[in-house]
Amino acid sequence: MSHAVTIQEPQAQPQVSQTRYRERSRAGSHISSNRAYDFLYDPLFIVSSEKDHTQANIQATLIRSRLRKVPRFKTMFSNLIHYPRYSLYWSKSDPVPPFISREWKGHEEKHREALRQLAITDTSFQMPREVYEDPEVTGKNRYKYFERPFLPFFQQMPFNVVYAISKAEPYTFPPTSTKHLSIPSKSTVGTQTDYRDADVQTDPYSPEYVVCQNSIPELLTLATLTWGRGLPAGQAEVEMIERAREKRAWEATLPALSDTSQFEKRRKMMNEMERKEWAFREQEIEKLQEIRLEVLKELLRKREENQNEVNMKHLNARWSKLQEAKEAKMAKIQRTHVSTIRKLVGKGKNIEGKLERRNIIKDYSDYASQVYGPLSRLGCFPDNNSEDFVVKNYYLNTYEGLVELESRLPDFVTQPRIRAPKPKVITTTAGFLKRAARLDYELAEVHKALLDKKNKVLEARKPPRFLQRNPIPQPRLPTPTLEMTSNEEEEIEMAVIYLQKLLRGRVVQNMMFEGKEKRLELIQELRTCHALQEDEKLVKKAEKQVTLALQRQRNLHEHKVSLVENHLAGLEGRALADMFDFLSKELVRLQEERRIHAFVMLAERQRRVREAEESGRRQVEKQRLREEDEIFKEVVKVHHSTISSYLEDIILNTEANTAEEQARAEIEKMAEKINDIAYEMESRRTYLQSEEIVAELVYSFLIPEVQKYFVKEKVRNAQRKHILAAHQIIHSCTESMVQKRLTEGQQDEASNAAMLLEKETQNENNS
Repeated sequence: MSHAVTIQEPQAQPQVSQTRYRERSRAGSHISSNRAYDFLYDPLFIVSSEKDHTQANIQATLIRSRLRKVPRFKTMFSNLIHYPRYSLYWSKSDPVPPFISREWKGHEEKHREALRQLAITDTSFQMPREVYEDPEVTGKNRYKYFERPFLPFFQQMPFNVVYAISKAEPYTFPPTSTKHLSIPSKSTVGTQTDYRDADVQTDPYSPEYVVCQNSIPELLTLATLTWGRGLPAGQAEVEMIERAREKRAWEATLPALSDTSQFEKRRKMMNEMERKEWAFREQEIEKLQEIRLEVLKELLRKREENQNEVNMKHLNARWSKLQEAKEAKMAKIQRTHVSTIRKLVGKGKNIEGKLERRNIIKDYSDYASQVYGPLSRLGCFPDNNSEDFVVKNYYLNTYEGLVELESRLPDFVTQPRIRAPKPKVITTTAGFLKRAARLDYELAEVHKALLDKKNKVLEARKPPRFLQRNPIPQPRLPTPTLEMTSNEEEEIEMAVIYLQKLLRGRVVQNMMFEGKEKRLELIQELRTCHALQEDEKLVKKAEKQVTLALQRQRNLHEHKVSLVENHLAGLEGRALADMFDFLSKELVRLQEERRIHAFVMLAERQRRVREAEESGRRQVEKQRLREEDEIFKEVVKVHHSTISSYLEDIILNTEANTAEEQARAEIEKMAEKINDIAYEMESRRTYLQSEEIVAELVYSFLIPEVQKYFVKEKVRNAQRKHILAAHQIIHSCTESMVQKRLTEGQQDEASNAAMLLEKETQNENNS
């Protein structure tokens, strides 16, 4: 897939940090795909699911809109809304050819996977072979596998690079109703490697070399050292190189092997060097043992520290658990205490135990009641699941949403243009007020007067010092009458008038009665305060004295009852306080006793565990020391045996060499003597003597062979009689067995046995 990269012009500022590079908004590298339908065309473009395939299809449809703008020639340069300069129409041409399938390719993969699973479970099922298309690398698809070379010194800028314009893009308001969010054509991407050169470093490169004849470079002695195993060289490697140089220098000072006169000197030098090497080796072994001992001490110290840390963690965990249990128990006791006190207070409010009805008016008039502020301990949680009603907005609760919201705001919101207001001129050049200013001044005065009149507090009327008389309303004008012509009409009119009087009087009487009922308490108060008769005053005075006596008696009774209740409450509180104090102290004592007992048990258990671990550790140490001593003894024994075997080999080799040399010298002397005697006898020997020598030779070769043959024949004859006796015994036994089997009806088996026995006898005779 080809990509077009848009890069902003870099400023002259070296070493820009990666973090700052990432934080730059709309200034980084922007990547946008040139092919919107890669998920259909490209076989290497893979989506995870059918949902992603559908989303990619929707994005491609939104990016490549099929709306086309067709200009209108009559109003091509118009800016009016009702005369648009172009019209939109939906293009029927589809950018994707009809032979390209728009379905998700994952169904084929699922079908193949199902076939594979069936082939695994069912052995009789044969998996159809997959036929892959020829890529035609050297044919028509050759261009896909090659790319134009990039020459950094010849090309001034990389391919597919276009410098972005520094001018800010104009803000475009999003449409009011959109189902899908707008997909940006560019996105900011920041890259940074997670690896360093040190993480991917391999062994250093070692070039090939050529060694000259008759020369051994000193550098080749270090060929066994590799990177990480001796390289880079440390102090130990430097000491090893120095020892190798000293040894080569010592080997150069050794006398040659061909010089027999310097043999003793060479042997002494070699023995001395061997002793030095053994001493150096022993020092190295001692160093290694010291290092191992130090490592062992360090490991023991670390193990002890780890064990102490584990013990401290266990103790801290145990202590924290006990503390949590203590705090939970104390909280429970506190809650029980509060609840009990609350119950006692409630019982104190209603000592007699009377049932009281709920006063709904009092509950709703008191804003501290259960109606307005219910208690959670009574099972009412008014704020339960209140977070479900909290409005969660992506654009206000997340940083990305705020950034996106800020990017969609116009410039005048983020960059406000504030101008200082100019003072308003209300006077003319001649110094007079302008008409508009004078009108504003008058309106302001009227507004001020209206506000003063509105906000003026009315003075409260003073209460009347004396009783005031209600004014009597003026009587109404007489009703006009009509002259009657007959007596009957006059009587009817008089009857109606009388009825009207009755009704009006009854209405006034009802009004007076209702007023009296409404103001009955006020009338009684006025009568008590403004009684004019002496009898009524005396009656009121007597009633007052009776009422005061009853009040005093009631107060005395209540005082006595309260004193008794106080004494009883004091006694009960003292007894309860003593009991609670005793119980609390006993509880604390029991808790402390159990805690101390638990600590003692833990300490005892820890002591036993440590003693067991220490005894086990000591046994292991003793066993390890014994093993190391045995190993050291075996190593020393091996060294001594090696030295003794080495010396024995040297002594045996020297003895064998000396014996061989002496034997060769003696054999040479004997051969010379025998040759001299043989040559002398050969010169004096006659024909008869030579015939006699030949006869002796023939006799010495033939006669022993004949004697050997006669001895073999004699031994064979001596053994033959024993074999014949054994054969007779076997034949007699077999014949009796054959007769028994013949009687039993097994003639075939007997004949087979006889034949086998005859064959065995023949084989034995042959042998």
